[in-house]
Amino acid sequence: MSNLKQVTDATFEQDVLKSDKPVLVDFWAEWCAPCRAVGPVLEQIALENGEKIEIVKLNVDDNPETAAKYHITSIPAMKVYRGGEVVKSVIGAKPKPALESELAAFLA
Repeated sequence: MSNLKQVTDATFEQDVLKSDKPVLVDFWAEWCAPCRAVGPVLEQIALENGEKIEIVKLNVDDNPETAAKYHITSIPAMKVYRGGEVVKSVIGAKPKPALESELAAFLA
């Protein structure tokens, strides 16, 4: 099981939209193999950059309201929120260097 914080439809606003720092939300599902593959990569990035960006997970099967609101049509989908707005989207599982490159602006 992931060490990353799980957010839900009920906690999304408080945990993500009202956060003081950028938050990457990993939209995933239990049955999604690429989602399971990217999970450990996100955990590593979270461990190494926890003071700069928070990384949380949202299960799309358990939280359809938030997934629908942000038009999540394929997973894994990762969205970075800052100040309540989506400022970056990354679709699909990627290796750590590629993800770090995509997130460079938030990890600097």
